[in-house]
Amino acid sequence: MSKLKLTLVRSTAGRIATHKACVRGLGLRKTHSSAIIEATPENMGMVKKVSYLLKVEEV
Repeated sequence: MSKLKLTLVRSTAGRIATHKACVRGLGLRKTHSSAIIEATPENMGMVKKVSYLLKVEEV
C-alpha cells in the first residue's frame, strides 16, 4: 500500500459535522497539522470528501 501525507490547510470552523469528523478521523487537529496515512479505500473516501481542506502528497 502506498502512503499519503495530508496537511490541513484550511480551518474546519463553520464546516458541516460530517466533514469535521472526516478530518478528525484522518488524524488532523489544527490548521497546518500533518498526518501520514495508508491509502486504503476507506481513507481515500474521507480524503475525497474533504479534499478542499487538504494538501495531499504521496510519500
